[in-house]
Amino acid sequence: MSLSYMLWAMSNFDGQNFGLCGKTIGSLRRNVILWLKLMLKSRGYAVQDRRADNLLVVRRGEVVNYFYLFGGKDERSQDLIQGITLAGCLFDEVALMPRSFVEQAMARCSVEGSRYWFNCNPESPNHWFYTEWIKDDQSSKKNALHLHFTMDDNLTLSPKVRNRYERQYAGIFYDRFIRGEWSVASGAIYGSCFSGKNIRRDAAPYDRCFVSVDYGTQNPCVFHLIRARQKNGQHQHYVEKEYYYDGRHSQTGQKTDEQYSKDMRDFIGGEKIECIIVDPSAASLITQLRKDGWYVIPARNAVMQGISAVSVEFSNGDLLIDPSCKNTIREVSGYVWDEKAREHGEDKPVKVDDHTCDALRYGVYTDVRRHPIGFKTNTYRG
Repeated sequence: MSLSYMLWAMSNFDGQNFGLCGKTIGSLRRNVILWLKLMLKSRGYAVQDRRADNLLVVRRGEVVNYFYLFGGKDERSQDLIQGITLAGCLFDEVALMPRSFVEQAMARCSVEGSRYWFNCNPESPNHWFYTEWIKDDQSSKKNALHLHFTMDDNLTLSPKVRNRYERQYAGIFYDRFIRGEWSVASGAIYGSCFSGKNIRRDAAPYDRCFVSVDYGTQNPCVFHLIRARQKNGQHQHYVEKEYYYDGRHSQTGQKTDEQYSKDMRDFIGGEKIECIIVDPSAASLITQLRKDGWYVIPARNAVMQGISAVSVEFSNGDLLIDPSCKNTIREVSGYVWDEKAREHGEDKPVKVDDHTCDALRYGVYTDVRRHPIGFKTNTYRG
């Protein structure tokens, strides 16, 4: 799509400004620009990348056009694109961008013959982009061409890779990212993914062990001792035990970071752990744990990606919870989507009784990202 956009721009305009937009400039460069430059150069185009200006200057013969890179990560991003006049704009993963940014960029396309180019993975059917551009044949009403691709349209993927990708998603994420449907996230988050098969003791050997933490002062504080391994090309995790302290309902009241650090040492005991993964907002606890000699890393807090990773492991039977983890089992079973947020096109969990779910998500998703399939380690810190 990016190549088609560039060929269209270079065939129809000369000396004009264009936009190339991604969630962030970093993701845009990684996912689009790197490969786009190679494709253009192989077709005889000269590409000058002015990284300091986030600008690509593209030439072919006497024709030259200017392609500015923009990141649309939040509402403030619209300020960065104000004022410029564009002859066209490409939005990579438009559903991840705020509406204000997209509409501001569209308003910049005032050159005669300008066009908008969008691509995205599906989100909620209440998402503004779906309701404005796709639902009820909106694309035809807006004189837009709507192309629906699925994984089967990607001819570079072997059957083995396609099968692996299909196993990477479950539930709502399977409907969206494999079937390409703008599906509703409603009811129980883990739904049919989580069942009795995920609740059992596991004495099998694991490659490594770590602790995952959801930090709370007014809310409960949770520790999970999680064992991890890779088997048959899959990540597998086992939540062996939990620590759950709710200061609001305890006679001893709230605990300090020093007290939580002491509890952590008692919780780990003589276990050799690789690291402690902590809620990234818990700066004071991270500082205290590091002061006390632990190797601590902030958790990756991408909520939807984390929920997807946990869903897949639950669905495949690769994520087990020991029966002794009563609070974790209780909260995972009651973890639900926020219906009010859904009305505004957002997908997010209800923020009630979700503390063990957050700790579980932090641990599984961060570990999966830190140890890609094929990585092996028997190195522990502690």
